[in-house]
Amino acid sequence: MSSIPAFELSQQYQLIGDEIGQAVLEILASGRYIGGAAVENFEQQFATYIGVKEAIGCNSGTDALFLALRALNIGAGDEVITSSFTFFATAETISAVGATPVFVDIEPGSFNLNLDLLEAAITERTRAIIPVHLFGQPTDMTRLMAIAEAGQLWVIEDCAQSAGATWAGARTGSIGHIGCFSFYPTKNLGACGDAGAITTQDVALAAKLRRLRDHGQTQRYRYEEIGVNSRLDTIQAMILQIKLRHLEAWNDSRRRIAARYHSWLAHVPGLVTPQAPTGGESVWNQYTIRVAAQTSSERDAIRQSLQQQGVGTALYYPLPLHAQPVYANLGYRPGQLPITERVAQEVISLPMFPELSQEQQQQVVYALKDVLSAKAA
Repeated sequence: MSSIPAFELSQQYQLIGDEIGQAVLEILASGRYIGGAAVENFEQQFATYIGVKEAIGCNSGTDALFLALRALNIGAGDEVITSSFTFFATAETISAVGATPVFVDIEPGSFNLNLDLLEAAITERTRAIIPVHLFGQPTDMTRLMAIAEAGQLWVIEDCAQSAGATWAGARTGSIGHIGCFSFYPTKNLGACGDAGAITTQDVALAAKLRRLRDHGQTQRYRYEEIGVNSRLDTIQAMILQIKLRHLEAWNDSRRRIAARYHSWLAHVPGLVTPQAPTGGESVWNQYTIRVAAQTSSERDAIRQSLQQQGVGTALYYPLPLHAQPVYANLGYRPGQLPITERVAQEVISLPMFPELSQEQQQQVVYALKDVLSAKAA
């Protein structure tokens, strides 16, 4: 029985490694390692793919969120509504600009913001909403944008895990005022290191974002605002150009894998499969199930049993952001976000990558059913 990792990149590299290697060698030989045509070409290609006027490369998804907040002049005294069930960077960047994250509970099926609770969280200090398209599942952006427009709020889409996902026919990152993407290697469109991008339909906002990512320069050695060094380097931009050509095929493969998981895991006692969006199309960065577990330790024991059977899994996210020590000062109490807290102790992400074979998936499903059956006995 072969071991199945939760995620791996070696097969992808075998497909495009020669092309990437040649491109990287050409850049090294050119002596141009920052900026230039490779970065500009990727920005144009990615903007076209997402369906926006502008894409601005930067050095990470974290910086994309930080720069978006800075560009919208969000800071001290402001509140930004987001999810507690996400990677730390979503809230960290809100805090980094001096604003306060306000956490709203999630839907148990999609793991995205529960929009029924959104309006009650809006106060006179609210300036923006950051919906997270978690695990590749698009948020209902039609409803969210209507709520935001009624409250005159900015919408920054956290698209770190949703490159290529759509809502009502539009790609995530093209619907809100700003979209923020991570190209961390584990993402659907992953670089060979850290990289990110910001998307927008607003040309003036894009110009400001370009200044902010490059120390606030308006021209060489002329600075009119405080920025940061967050440039997308040339080698990563070239690699992303190559990978972008394969993204739709890889996303289609993920959808087929998710469909098989749906079918094979339907009605398994002690297990809940993720709810596919109605009105949108997921790109399944993760396939995250929920298992019947009264404690996180019980869930962890299931993961350990799967590992013993050669099935790797991942855990996103074991401790919600509102329960993190750094946010103790915000005063959230246990039970205040009940779905988030329950989901955090139940979730397991099964192996998911485009090259995962049907035979490997069957092994995952057999092992999972065996472990859950033994647990119930």
